[in-house]
Amino acid sequence: MTFTVRAPASSANLGPGFDSLGLSVPLFTTLRVTPQDTTEVVPLGAELAGTAADESNYVYRAMLLAARRAGRELPPARIEIETEVPLARGLGSSAAALVGGIVAGNELLGRPLDDEAVLDVAAREEGHPDNVAPALFGGIVVATLDKLGTHYIRLEPPAHLGVTVLVPDFELSTSKARAVLPKEYSRADAVHALSHSALLAAALSVGRLDLLRHAMQDYIHQIWRAPLVPGLSDILDDAHKHGALGAALSGAGPSVLCFHDRREDTGRLHTYLHGVMARNGLSGRVMDFSIDTAGTVVERLT
Repeated sequence: MTFTVRAPASSANLGPGFDSLGLSVPLFTTLRVTPQDTTEVVPLGAELAGTAADESNYVYRAMLLAARRAGRELPPARIEIETEVPLARGLGSSAAALVGGIVAGNELLGRPLDDEAVLDVAAREEGHPDNVAPALFGGIVVATLDKLGTHYIRLEPPAHLGVTVLVPDFELSTSKARAVLPKEYSRADAVHALSHSALLAAALSVGRLDLLRHAMQDYIHQIWRAPLVPGLSDILDDAHKHGALGAALSGAGPSVLCFHDRREDTGRLHTYLHGVMARNGLSGRVMDFSIDTAGTVVERLT
């Protein structure tokens, strides 16, 4: 029987929650899987042009991870892949592909893995759980990865909390964005990160939207990555003056996420963000979203 797997985009870190905090964004990678006698991998659409159309495809390799964890052989199938998630923009395109593939492999095998095992497989492959956890579970997720497993708390998004995402028209690889980070941090920066990430998680859990601007301050990664994303420093400093509740580099960038109150008009914020891009010679899109709460969804087709 054919089934589909739909995995959402995600925005990680949210400022100080480096490698541990993220949320789900309703842009989707969709897999259509049909069991058959031979394996076919079929990327569809302009976004996936040039990606591998064979068993070296990242989605198929993710399916194999599920089989390996289950100690089973992956049955052959036709796997069609489509995505709305822009690649290399800091919106978890690889995490959506990874989670979608693991869930698809697990489904093809008859679901031998529970959700916690799926998350652990994905987090260990990715190296951190901040994108894969919200891609799997939806909402806002705080997660850690250690030798004992992957541990998480899922938060329901506060009422009225929305996100505005600025997606510039250039790519930034995660490896390049990680390469600029220092190898050591001062005690003061460590304390700043711990206190602000704790405040951010607490504010999101109880709906204190007024605290987001303060809680999202970060010295661990954003100040080092700012030279790679023209205009980022201006947005982090000034977006709150134009209707944002808080702002952060989305994942490794170059996309930028701003929280907004969904009861308020975002026109002023959009104008400001487009202006920042224009002043820095950039083009791109500015989009408003609610936070996706469904996570990865499997649907069996007749």
